[in-house]
Amino acid sequence: MSERPFIPVRFAVLTVSDTRTREDDRSGDTLAERIAKAGHTLADRRIVGADRAAITAIVKDWCWNHAVDVVLTTGGTGFTGRDVTPDAIEPMFEKRMDGFSAVFHRISFEKIGTSTVQSRATAGLCNQTFVFVLPGSPGACRDAWDGILERQFDYRHMPCNFVEIMPRLDEHLKRG
Repeated sequence: MSERPFIPVRFAVLTVSDTRTREDDRSGDTLAERIAKAGHTLADRRIVGADRAAITAIVKDWCWNHAVDVVLTTGGTGFTGRDVTPDAIEPMFEKRMDGFSAVFHRISFEKIGTSTVQSRATAGLCNQTFVFVLPGSPGACRDAWDGILERQFDYRHMPCNFVEIMPRLDEHLKRG
């Protein structure tokens, strides 16, 4: 870590599940606890069923809300009929972050082997808001946060991080 100051980031967490409630949402709890422990702000947290339109509406609302810098979803990244989270969110991406998926799968492979191919974890930018689509297990949420997101959302992390580029994400809007 460098001598840079810490800059808190505002996160929103969406758990996609037809069975979870706030009382037993371990994946959402995992992310919320890590966000707070890192010194960031939990701007909002919700649970929604596996409904593409509902998922899209919530994420789109957060991406257009200036009080949210980053959206983390957990759940619905597999291949069954109810796994619709990437399908609901990816069409909103203005820019895809293919490197996130590659690094996430590398980290996951070290822990669960080839079972990592059963996840469609993805990420991208939607209206200058970072959006990460994570699997629904607490372990996958830990892997994504501990292995990637914690450092990328810490301004002190060098050689580069997401926080330092956040002010420039909308620079295309300032051009003539």
